[in-house]
Amino acid sequence: MNQPRFRRPAMLDQQAAEAIPGGVDPALLPEVAHTTAAAIVHGARAQDDPELVDRLVRLVETEGLDVVASMWADSPPNTLPGALWRLYVLREWVRRDPATLAARYLTGIQAAPVHEAVAGVASPPGPAELKDLADAVLSGVFRGDLDVALERAAAFCRVLAAGVALDADEHEASDERRAADQTRGAASLLRTAEELEHCAVLWRAERLD
Repeated sequence: MNQPRFRRPAMLDQQAAEAIPGGVDPALLPEVAHTTAAAIVHGARAQDDPELVDRLVRLVETEGLDVVASMWADSPPNTLPGALWRLYVLREWVRRDPATLAARYLTGIQAAPVHEAVAGVASPPGPAELKDLADAVLSGVFRGDLDVALERAAAFCRVLAAGVALDADEHEASDERRAADQTRGAASLLRTAEELEHCAVLWRAERLD
């Protein structure tokens, strides 16, 4: 099978851009992932350029999810590239299906009020408010407190997981397959929340790389 060719994100510096997989030795991919993640995050934070931050937040929209995946999708969850991948996927999910996620989130608030407060979604939490949160979380990665951004994303996942689990309970008697799928989805969201929380701890200890 031919290896896919990816376009080079225009906002990356030359070193980071040249490191994106295209014909790279698979053994070098972990190093590539860390190099690009560090270049993007630390470079943006050093420049303090709102326009650059806005372009990075919309990286998937301008360059495609395949480009982001090529850089970071295989990275371990307790790394900077692994955290970035999860945040971009979360934002893309919200962007593509905001109405469904808003409904699940609203359901989950009753079971996870503390996490709802940490996530900080504006009330009432409709599709637009969820999109704003996803953008705010990624903006925080590039110009705010990265650990806070990670914790907000984790809290969002926990509230959403609660909503999905409650919805699964409602459908258990009438649609077992749907309920089972939703239960697995809730478990996956909880796992993602735990991974993001761990990344926040590592960032505070200056060990997230």
